[in-house]
Amino acid sequence: MYAIGVNPWVWASPVDDEALADLVPRIAAFDFDTVELPIEQPGDWDPARTRDLLAEHGLTAAGVCAVTPPGRDLVATDPATVAATVAYLKHCVDSAAAVGATCVGGPVYAAVGRTWRMSPPQRAACYAEFRRALLPVAEYAGERGVSIGVEALNRYETSVANTVEQTLELIDGLPDNVGIMIDTYHMNIEEADPYTALVIAGPYVKHVQVSGTNRGTPGSDHFDWPRFFEALATTGYNGAVCIESFTADNETIATAASIWRSLAPTQDSLAACGLSYLRRIAN
Repeated sequence: MYAIGVNPWVWASPVDDEALADLVPRIAAFDFDTVELPIEQPGDWDPARTRDLLAEHGLTAAGVCAVTPPGRDLVATDPATVAATVAYLKHCVDSAAAVGATCVGGPVYAAVGRTWRMSPPQRAACYAEFRRALLPVAEYAGERGVSIGVEALNRYETSVANTVEQTLELIDGLPDNVGIMIDTYHMNIEEADPYTALVIAGPYVKHVQVSGTNRGTPGSDHFDWPRFFEALATTGYNGAVCIESFTADNETIATAASIWRSLAPTQDSLAACGLSYLRRIAN
């Protein structure tokens, strides 16, 4: 039912043309169906070259991951930062369209790690500010057949949206091509019942990322994966399910993602064992 994909962050950061030239053949050899493509900085990888590389190896582009380091914000910031973030997100949309991906997903509201307290009125104002800022991106994406999946993060990485319920409130009133990107790692931390939360997300699900509860291999953890996929089936989602994990061997990504130890014997085994488990459970 679902194409199974992987994010090259499992092995490398930044994901650039050189990394993709090395990793795409390996990903294809594992028998993945699709690849999730992060854009840390515009220009890291060439969309035309990447499209051809994926096609050469029988792979598709599952989606483009928007990355929000410090200074990439749509809320509680200055107009210049908003304008630069909108331009970055439009670049992500253009790249997605060029490689044949139908979704740009990520915590597109604020930089990862940026947290602040908000009263209910302040939160409502923040959400309204987000909707105003994202609207031109949503319209731009819609014209190009691309959806926006807004990702809730755990409480240590954002104070804007931690749950499906909050994310639904955050995107309320935006065009239909704006929805939710599911990430099981964050759901396991923040949702009292992640399976019911997924059902509530329902038709708003635009993209799905999975990892073990320790951000390692799906299936090597305590998550109830059969129940998760039962819930996912109720949503009507028929897109890709992509493994997102990170390597402790790369200082930049290990620090950014708080990966202080290896999460599997090797990164190859994380990908291969995760793929084998998801094929068995998801389909």
